[in-house]
Amino acid sequence: MADKHGKKKIVLASGVFDLLHLGHVRFLEEAKKAGGKDAELIVIIARDSTVEKSKGRKPVMPENQRRALVESLKVVDEAVLGFEEFDVGDVIKRIKPDVIALGYDQLDMEKLVRDYINKHNLDIEVVRIGKFEEDALDSSSKIRQRIIENFVR
Repeated sequence: MADKHGKKKIVLASGVFDLLHLGHVRFLEEAKKAGGKDAELIVIIARDSTVEKSKGRKPVMPENQRRALVESLKVVDEAVLGFEEFDVGDVIKRIKPDVIALGYDQLDMEKLVRDYINKHNLDIEVVRIGKFEEDALDSSSKIRQRIIENFVR
């Protein structure tokens, strides 16, 4: 759906996307839908250093591979690595999204985003995408646990 100026809406989504799984794909599909017909989906991939700071461990897959995998999904128009020093304002200024799609588990990020949007009086819609539980392996941590259960004896 084009905005009032006739340009495509830009939807911004972000995440780690370690051990890419169906829950990630469903999240990105729903994120793009939130922008309406013909929206463009840009995905920010968390840097390895950011993941290590926030989760206390490095991701299984390095950032360049995670970025390339996400960008290869047909629903994604562009995937870019985040800034080394994460700043929600820098991301919003660089991408200029119409919609920011957040996952069910991105509560801290939602607060940061909404605070920034309100403080700067920006016309950006924030949408929360629900959790998809169609498969037992709907999270990277569940995949890691299954590997441990099945192969570490």
